[in-house]
Amino acid sequence: MRYIVYGAGAIGGSIGARLFQHSDDVVLIARGAHLEKLRSDGLAFRTPAESVVLPITAVGHPSEITFADGDVVLLTMKSQDTALALEHLRAAAGDVPIVCAQNGVANERMALRRFSRVYAMLVILPATHLEPGEVLMHASTVGGVLDAGRYPDGTDELIEQVTADLTESGFSARPDPRAMRLKYGKLLQNLGNSVQALCQRDEAGGERLRLVQAEAISCYEAAGIEFAPVEELFGQRGADITRGDIDGRSRGGGSSWQSLARGAGSIETDFLNGEIALLGALHGVPTLYNRMLQQASAEAALERLPPGSFSAADLLRQAEQSTATTG
Repeated sequence: MRYIVYGAGAIGGSIGARLFQHSDDVVLIARGAHLEKLRSDGLAFRTPAESVVLPITAVGHPSEITFADGDVVLLTMKSQDTALALEHLRAAAGDVPIVCAQNGVANERMALRRFSRVYAMLVILPATHLEPGEVLMHASTVGGVLDAGRYPDGTDELIEQVTADLTESGFSARPDPRAMRLKYGKLLQNLGNSVQALCQRDEAGGERLRLVQAEAISCYEAAGIEFAPVEELFGQRGADITRGDIDGRSRGGGSSWQSLARGAGSIETDFLNGEIALLGALHGVPTLYNRMLQQASAEAALERLPPGSFSAADLLRQAEQSTATTG
């Protein structure tokens, strides 16, 4: 089996690195300065326990790959980039198996419109990508939890092999016939990504997260969506992920925080808080806090504002003013 890792940032770079170290056949798809560094110098992969440079094959587009039987594509880019990536994949690869190792719950549906074999993967993996050619994975024992199953449900031999390879590479990965239940549970936690990215680091985000999660749970209930509780996702297996600093650097923030820190110009919150706003609109559930965070995140990304550019109190007042206006 050959793994095509489409999106070699924090998550894709970490998964690709560990698979490569396990002697699996790996190709990374990257872009820009990151691709140039991967091609010229290799992937600088750092954890609390090691610092290595890995000569993993890297390309800039699926058309540079000669696809064959046994190839599996791991989608690891941000959700806002998925639709275009899938079009490029279909043109280059035909009907290749797709594993959506991404935050949010919309990628699988996008993929199933174009490909017949689509898999959902839960991703709990503390990693950072800020500098070209470098990926930091902040766990030195179990690298992360990567349970997966066929979309919309079920398992098969392919995903059993994928999860086995990932487990042997240092992750905790199990086949799960209800993987989307896990991903909807993880989405509740990812709703706080926007708070972390937007607000000043010394401000407590607990109240904001409680408000956006309460809206989401109301949407889930209205839509009849089952989700895994936080205790299941971040229980003992989550506790097995031993986090640590790397070369004196602690993890600055999650995926949305990293998008603002890199000045990427886009952010995934349309598929996190925006997913809840969509469910609310479809099922008649107010989602003012999620909609406010979605819009503020889009503004910050477009204007290339750094993390922490907003006051949490100001954001809360914006939502409350919106509530008063529409109530």
